[in-house]
Order: sequence, then structure tokens, then C-alpha cells
Amino acid sequence: MDSLASKLTERESEQLCDLLGNVELTLLYKASVHGYKASAFHQQCDHQGPTLLVAFNRSGYIFGGYTSVDYAQSGQAITDKKAFLFNFEEEMLFFIEVKSGHNARFDDNKGPNFGQQLYFCYNNQPVVYHQRGKAFSFDAETLYGNDTELIECEVYKKPWRNILWTADRRAELMEKIRNQKPLTTSVSCFQILMIGPVGAGKSSFFNSINSIFMGRITSKAILTTQFRTYPVKDGRAGKSLPFVLCDTMGLEEQSGAGLDIEDISSILQGHIPDRYKFNPISPFQPDEQKASRQEKIHCVVYVIDATKISLMSDKLQDKLTTIRRKVNSLGNLYVSSYIKTKVSSRLGVSVSCVLPVKNYSQEVELELNCDVLLLTALQQMLNFADDYLDDVCPMEDQPK
Repeated sequence: MDSLASKLTERESEQLCDLLGNVELTLLYKASVHGYKASAFHQQCDHQGPTLLVAFNRSGYIFGGYTSVDYAQSGQAITDKKAFLFNFEEEMLFFIEVKSGHNARFDDNKGPNFGQQLYFCYNNQPVVYHQRGKAFSFDAETLYGNDTELIECEVYKKPWRNILWTADRRAELMEKIRNQKPLTTSVSCFQILMIGPVGAGKSSFFNSINSIFMGRITSKAILTTQFRTYPVKDGRAGKSLPFVLCDTMGLEEQSGAGLDIEDISSILQGHIPDRYKFNPISPFQPDEQKASRQEKIHCVVYVIDATKISLMSDKLQDKLTTIRRKVNSLGNLYVSSYIKTKVSSRLGVSVSCVLPVKNYSQEVELELNCDVLLLTALQQMLNFADDYLDDVCPMEDQPK
């Protein structure tokens, strides 16, 4: 678990991971290393998503609590139906759920607490403190043997999405993507449009996906002022895979620069041809001919650089919001790449649509973890595109 050593035994760790849904925990905070001060706890654990606190006392008790809501020093009472307390008794794990209608904890700048009943690292000391409350039903003797002196306190991060990092999983994803063809007879492959600020990584995403299926690092797509459609082949001499990644000119915050919102409408409707060069001052003027379902976009992807999301200007955020509303009004589905909380809250998309990836940039060889993340994101995009086509295509357009 990173460079910190967990005090949990392998069996204890397995039981806790199973309790949380067969996850892999990451050790964030260890009091004997970082200190028992509240400031040290918050420095390591704030804004880390769901966390599990494990305490060890002099009498050999192992106990703690889980919260699915970020620590943020908000000064607010936290409602968390998934919160619970736990302890081990003779290597058996027992847990106590938070009572309905009660707050799970108070999110302040002090040490962690559960239900404002059980406080850890109380007053910046290696102790636990218990006071009366109604959120959790427990007694101090059963939970921790009434021994308030701690010898260790650890906090673990639970991943907000489980990923299986194996070569078998990579092979499984690649095979699924090869075989995931549109069910509707009027569409031969999925059209996926990538939208994002200049330099966000749209072209790099295509290059990364292309690299995986080519089996080597490739650099086919570059930063562009054109509309480009990129099919991906299954190997150098292989057949085209059942999707096309569409790249666009980058968005810019000022008007009259970057991709125009009206051009996005034309792209979505299938009017703009491959290699069309955008003119920020004069949007594309489509003819009256209706595009086929194959030419239209089936899934829209917002590509955002996670390292720059907090620096995004209000003007650019407003432009992305306008685009999202336009996309939704046309019935298209969308998915957003990168960072759960920041992207979800700033762009107004659901957490299930946030797909973190790492593009290939400076690497000269493929890496398993990068491949699995990229393929997982692509698989979900194809699923969303499939859902869209299933929703808009009439029954007579479905295969018999």
C-alpha cells in the first residue's frame, strides 16, 4: 500500500476490503508517521473520496469507521447513509450502521469523528474519545474495551471505481470492443465526437487508442483546426474497428476564437465533412439535405485536462455548459473524461459519466495500466453510443 506499511494483517485487510465491495484500499494517513494532529490528518485525507479509518489501542482492539463523503473542513453536519463503525472480535469483523435520520459525522477542522459520538486523535493526542449520541448504537466496552489510548491510527482511501489491472482484463476489453457493432442496420460503426479546450488531449486520446490496437506507440493525429474523422484498425493490416473518433478544433473562451458552438450543431447533425477547416468568424452553413444516421454523432465526449480543471475560466465553463445543453436537446448522450468530483460538479455531468484516463505522451512502450484505463473509457463510450442508437432507431431498423 504505497510507501506506508499497513498495521492490518492480510486477513483483516481482506475482510475490510470484502465489506466495502471487494476493493483495493490505499493507505493515506498513518498517525505514527504523519502525527496525531488534526492538521496532519486533513493534509493527507481531505478531498480523497470514501475513506476507512482503522484504530489500534493498547489492549489489542482494532476498530474504526467508514464514510463515503469527502473530508473537506466544511463546518457542516454530514448525512451519509453508507457510514458505519466496525471492530474485530477474535478475527471476526462486526459493523454498526448509522441510524436513519441521523448525521454520520461533523465535518470540521478537528480530528475525525463519527456521529459526534466517537472522536479519533482527540485534541491532537493519541486517544479516542466517546460521548453520548444517537447516530450509532454501541458501547465503549464492546467496541474498544474502554481503552482510550491509541498506538496507531490509519486512514485508507477506497477507490470510487474498481478497475482490474491485469493483462487478461486488457485482452477482454479489446475483444469486447472488436465485437461491439451497432445493432441498427442503418449504422455500420459508432461515431464518437471529442470536444474540449485547446491542448486538452483530444488528438492524444485517439493516438493512445490507436497505439493499443497497433501494439506500439503511434502519433497519427495532431493538434488541428480541421474536423477530422479517425477510424482505428485492429493491427497494421487488420480491419477497421466498429467506431470512428472525431476530432475538432479546440474550444477557446473568447467569442470569435476556437470552435464555434454553431459548428458543433452541424457536426452533431452529420453535415460537416472530414478535413473541413473551421473558421471561428464564420460558422459552417449546411445545405438542406438531411444527413444519414451513420453520418451523425452518436456519443459526445468532453475531454478535459485534470491538471487544469481548477484553472478553467468561467467563460469557458459557460461555453461547455451551453454545448452540453445543446447536445442534450438533440438527444445525444455524452461522457466526460477525467476526475470524478471536479469534472462532475463543474460541468454538471453524472459521476457515472466521468472516465479518468492517461494518454500516451512521452512513453515509447505501451503500459498495462494506461491500456486498461483507456480501453475502459472507450468501452463505456461505445455503450453510451449503443444506448443512444437503441433509443432513436425505429423497430424496423433493428436486425430481424
